[in-house]
Amino acid sequence: MDTILDALQEGRLFELPHADKTEALQFLAHIIEAFPEVPAGTDVFGYVLKREEAANTGLGKGWACPHARLPFDEDLKCVIGWSPSGIDYGAPDGKPVVLVVMYLVPENQRNHYLREISLLAKALQTYPDLEKIYEVKDLDDVRNYLLDLVDASKRTVGPDTRARMIRLQAKPVPEAFLLPDLSNLAVEPLTVVAAPGQKPIILTQSPGLLAALEGASNLAEQLAENGLYHNGGWRVLRHGTVSYQGGVTVFECLAVKMVGGKGK
Repeated sequence: MDTILDALQEGRLFELPHADKTEALQFLAHIIEAFPEVPAGTDVFGYVLKREEAANTGLGKGWACPHARLPFDEDLKCVIGWSPSGIDYGAPDGKPVVLVVMYLVPENQRNHYLREISLLAKALQTYPDLEKIYEVKDLDDVRNYLLDLVDASKRTVGPDTRARMIRLQAKPVPEAFLLPDLSNLAVEPLTVVAAPGQKPIILTQSPGLLAALEGASNLAEQLAENGLYHNGGWRVLRHGTVSYQGGVTVFECLAVKMVGGKGK
């Protein structure tokens, strides 16, 4: 399950902002869409939903593994979402899903993906502390739980894997907030206040984000209808909406953008 290790090592473990299945899938899919290797305009969320309509990807025991198979060659990658309250996912055992591991499966990685899922399914059958996932309190706990599970599944593998696990466990644990600051992923909280007949008010601490969204056409409409807006390289994801008297609507959002270095 090296792909899960890669995700943990590279900070691709997130707390899901909603306990709704569709919104959780959309959230993780939009993170994948921001990967630099994914062609611009690729509708990862659409691919994931199409697969989900064909067959539920809940594995049971609190796990689900949705995926998007895409027609290009790249590395197999995943993002991991943790739902503290659990998601009504329609899993075969009826239990709420706590961990959603979403895979990006390029054309050249289909066999690798099948091996990965096979190993994961075996681990879910044999790992003795599987139920502890329902006891975790934060992302630190989730990360350690996943490391323990992968470690237990690899105890018969050679020293290279064991050494990698030791190095990975020695790394500082990311802080347990909604989105860790990835090295090439700028993430900004954003509030948009919309009122009838008025220009939306953009509340952000990022000058670049403000410049990209000020004067943007149909911003409020797109957030209301689709929960998503693109402009200036930024992908704005709605994760909360509050309506007030007089038609005023406040959208709580996250804005995501790939950058060349660690700066925003």
